[in-house]
Amino acid sequence: MSQSAAPASTVAVDLSPEAFAEYLESQEKKSFLRFITCGSVDDGKSTLIGRLLFETKLIFEDQLAAVERDSKKHGTTGDDIDLALLVDGLEAERQQGITIDVAYRFFTTDKRKFIVADTPGHEQYTRNMATGASTADLAVLLVDARNGIQVQTKRHAFLVSLLGIRHVVLAINKIDLVNFDQNRYEAIKKDFASFAHGFDFDTMVAVPISARYGDNVVARSERSPWYDGPTLLEHLETIEVQSDLEDRPFRMPVQWVNRPNLDFRGFSGTIATGRVRPGDPVVVAGSGREAKIARIVTMDGDLEEAAASEAVTIVLDREIDVSRGDILVPPSHRPEVADQFAAHIVWMAEQHLYPGRPYLLKIGTRSVTAQVTEIKHRIDVNTFDHLAAKELSLNEVGFCNISLSEEIAFDPYEANRDTGAFILVDRLTNQTVGAGMVWFALRRATNIHWQALDVDKNTRAALKGQKPAVLWFTGLSGSGKSTIANLVEKKLNAQGRHTYILDGDNVRHGLNRDLGFTDADRVENIRRVAETSKLFVDAGMIVLVSFISPFRSERRMARDMVEDGEFLEVFIDTPIEVCRQRDPKGLYKKADAGQLKNFTGVDSPYEAPVEAEIVIDTTVGEPEENAERIVTLLRERGVID
Repeated sequence: MSQSAAPASTVAVDLSPEAFAEYLESQEKKSFLRFITCGSVDDGKSTLIGRLLFETKLIFEDQLAAVERDSKKHGTTGDDIDLALLVDGLEAERQQGITIDVAYRFFTTDKRKFIVADTPGHEQYTRNMATGASTADLAVLLVDARNGIQVQTKRHAFLVSLLGIRHVVLAINKIDLVNFDQNRYEAIKKDFASFAHGFDFDTMVAVPISARYGDNVVARSERSPWYDGPTLLEHLETIEVQSDLEDRPFRMPVQWVNRPNLDFRGFSGTIATGRVRPGDPVVVAGSGREAKIARIVTMDGDLEEAAASEAVTIVLDREIDVSRGDILVPPSHRPEVADQFAAHIVWMAEQHLYPGRPYLLKIGTRSVTAQVTEIKHRIDVNTFDHLAAKELSLNEVGFCNISLSEEIAFDPYEANRDTGAFILVDRLTNQTVGAGMVWFALRRATNIHWQALDVDKNTRAALKGQKPAVLWFTGLSGSGKSTIANLVEKKLNAQGRHTYILDGDNVRHGLNRDLGFTDADRVENIRRVAETSKLFVDAGMIVLVSFISPFRSERRMARDMVEDGEFLEVFIDTPIEVCRQRDPKGLYKKADAGQLKNFTGVDSPYEAPVEAEIVIDTTVGEPEENAERIVTLLRERGVID
């Protein structure tokens, strides 16, 4: 069954300004639905979206002609137009016949406007699927009628539930390939309901369709007389999914403090949930400062009321401290405010998530430093079992405890997706590495406070005639870190300086004796040492830290724990070939023979410093000379005189 472009209509169209204005007004009044398509590979997600675009007349003739040409080259439907190519825009997708990226498409009908996200079916692109689901109100979960419920079907159903989507359509596709068998339809519907009963879906509708030929997609099919439910489009046009946003407590994250002149100060942002009117009291969630709304300002004039999804500027009746990242809320329905919470995290990076590693957490318009303190369990998205884990890898989902550098305001994700969702950003690369959903606040150590002390680190350091500092020696095993650090300390000791060396091997005999050499343990190893070196700095001492410390992220964490100028990174830049020749402990020999796993430089990576304060090439100059260079650096930086 081939498709071709419909002939141009000869019906006269009213192009008067009045008719155009009436048309625009009718479009503005339409409701809006965001949904995703998901499921296993080759279940027909892209074809379904192409069918919807085709049937709703949103394909230009030149687009259709291009798809006809591409169908001959990349198509999988014989002489028919392959409608999936309307969505699979990447050349790699067309060549492989799969969806890799998330493709967003807009279409409209007389009753509603839609944005649909076509998400990948392959397991390796689970992170892309989670991205598409994060803003959707409904999920169309496709199942091949021939194959029934697959592992990926269950995985996507779980993620859809986890990400807060409460409305699901089970589109049993390719029903034509099982001769529109009602028994097959009923069996798949029953199988899905049995494993998804605990996912808290508010609605679940099963529709037998053929995306390729259009059966029950837009028009009811005569080939399935036994099905008396809605077509897919009928259901999408009529389901109510957003009505409760306006009924929830008011939340508006402040995106911008609008101060065009001395006479105006407003707070701009998009209302996440609820509604407000002039005269309503609001508080800044974090500080608790209260005021009343004086005006609700927009480009089109002041409003008497504003509700969820509207972008507005709120003017208060009195001056209070409000900044970007704050949330305006009603006094009677305040969010949680805490610096620790438990959350589900979908990990999206090739580099693993390790507890203790610092990240930038962005929630709404607020950004704070954060670290995962504990992975409570990893969720097997195939069986939904909870498994013990010390790290998360690409596409894995974990339930974790997170600690923040300061308190923030948030709601549990199940109560409010806007104020309960966050992302984790790598502080070095600025890449998004994880997406999270807050579950509940952690009330830990509320009786612990910083004790004010009369003697501070500056006083202690002045007594010693020096400034406190961390000399962080990093380099491969056998590079000469401990040798040079020992020589530097001897020189400083001879000058009467107060120092201490934290050496990697020595610390592992005590403080870190419980840690192994996995990447997760290496991260925790450096976190503990960084905290210890911070205490030595507070004591006014010069602490020399000699650790391989292979990851830039942890060295950056150690630097950030002390003040500017107190951390000096010393890169002992010795080529691995030279380290192998030295091999003072015989470790390279064992690692090369496979007797020593996770050895840095052999089967575990070393990330060399990019901007170390000093680089020492041990193949040039004697150890004494290199040690003296470091002492000279301390003089130049004012650590010693």
